[in-house]
Amino acid sequence: MTGQVFTSERKVRFADCDAAGIVFYPRYFEMLNGVVEDWFAGPLGVSFRELHIVRHVSVPTAAVEARFIAPSRLEDDLTFSLTVTKLGGASCGLRHVIECAGQRRFEATQTIVYVGRSLKPEPWPELLRARIAPFVETPA
Repeated sequence: MTGQVFTSERKVRFADCDAAGIVFYPRYFEMLNGVVEDWFAGPLGVSFRELHIVRHVSVPTAAVEARFIAPSRLEDDLTFSLTVTKLGGASCGLRHVIECAGQRRFEATQTIVYVGRSLKPEPWPELLRARIAPFVETPA
């Protein structure tokens, strides 16, 4: 697979864990949302504040499928990787991988959709589409 990979790092916090000291599974979805938000604010050049508050558009999740591979524990340093599996007219397929010290902990696919003021899907704006395109996975 080629294409740019967006990566970020985050330490597992106490609030992320259950009583056994491992990441409580719904917290992974919150973490993924944070990665998507950072991807938009970083290389895509438009923060969620800009999208939601200024432009009155959003990128809600339409689908997500996850696989929990190994537990993550309090104070683990996690590395998040995001790539684009498909860029549609109004949708965007994302692939997420979370690792710790080279060990895969979690992976997911997610579909986000560009939604306008009407709360209906709309085509990606050309500038945003152009900034997403380099992250699309292509066969090696």
